[in-house]
Amino acid sequence: MPGVDAARAVAGLRELKRLTGDENGAQRVAWTDTWITARDWLASELEGIEGVTVERDEAGNTWATAPGASDQFVIVGGHLDSVPNGGWLDGTLNVVAGLEVLRALAPERRELTLKLVDWADEEGARFGRSLLGSSACAGTLDPDEVRGLTDRDGTALPDALAAHGVELDRMRESGRRLDGALAYLELHIEQGPVLEQLDLPLGAVLGTFGVQRHLVRFTGAHAHAGASPMHLRRDAFLAAARSSLAWRDDAAARDDVRATTGIVRVTPGIVTAFNGTCEVSLDQRALDAEVLADMLATARARSEQIAEVEACTVTWERIWEIEPIPFDAELIELADAAIAEVAGTSTRLPSGPLHDAAEMARRIPTVMLFVRSLGGVSHTKEEDTADADLERSVQALHELTRRTLAWAAGERSG
Repeated sequence: MPGVDAARAVAGLRELKRLTGDENGAQRVAWTDTWITARDWLASELEGIEGVTVERDEAGNTWATAPGASDQFVIVGGHLDSVPNGGWLDGTLNVVAGLEVLRALAPERRELTLKLVDWADEEGARFGRSLLGSSACAGTLDPDEVRGLTDRDGTALPDALAAHGVELDRMRESGRRLDGALAYLELHIEQGPVLEQLDLPLGAVLGTFGVQRHLVRFTGAHAHAGASPMHLRRDAFLAAARSSLAWRDDAAARDDVRATTGIVRVTPGIVTAFNGTCEVSLDQRALDAEVLADMLATARARSEQIAEVEACTVTWERIWEIEPIPFDAELIELADAAIAEVAGTSTRLPSGPLHDAAEMARRIPTVMLFVRSLGGVSHTKEEDTADADLERSVQALHELTRRTLAWAAGERSG
């Protein structure tokens, strides 16, 4: 049985880096000319695969189809878009690897159809709404919630979409593309340090973390740095700082969760006064919904206790939330087996970042593969993975796709 040309996939990744990057990193921001350059490259590669048809759906997602005996199908894919000054592998690996899998399997006689998808605007880098194309297809996108979004130049999202032939109010019609879908597979760089620390090239992903994101405002009273005795101060920054440490410590005491304070804003923010108000963000993530709820309750309680000690008050404002999304247990088993076939050893780990696979998991059995990231670095020009690991990841996706096609055909006939 012929294999997959993993070296050609790595060469394709480097060609996309050349075409769509500069000295600052990748510039494939969705709904821009550079993104279209990447999509044009993909289209040219797909043209050379006999029997494969290519279409664009109502959400701007690209679909390539290698027909089988049945119209029911398995999907491989991801996204080509990047953040500004991003990495050369985030997004492109899953599409280019999927391209090579499609190229390898298209000539074979198969019971099921195989599809490759390039989702539109996974990153949300221009308008702040991630997973745009995949959420439209999954049916979770509310057009009214994004209609007012603008980019930094004041361009409205509906206008940017229209410039690329996409009507916001028709995007959810793309959901018809999932009629007959039996499974979704996605390969991604880990974007973190776990596989590197384990000295393993590949891992099967258990699911994506749920996220609770809040803005927490501490209010005290600012006064002169020299005139106010220490025991009389109502320093909102200190209340926020102590709370942030408490949130970190709570997460550190739990098993594989995250708590991050990324934004700190103080008022008046001058050297000669302590601060009367301080706003901080809290981003909490966990794979278990009950654990995530308990983290939030604990964080609220600790912030209230600390605020009282510091003679301050505290209020919480929810910014965004998404529930944990586990992947399919049988597909995780297949992913483990595929990785073991290619690399000898597999491991399982959750995904802290969100991916299009999270939206697909709402509709169809889904799983992801992670490949080791050097230094755990992503979304920067320093993002990198060794060529040998990239080739292994393409081989593992190919093996997983073969196994999933057989599994899905059996489930269909059963």
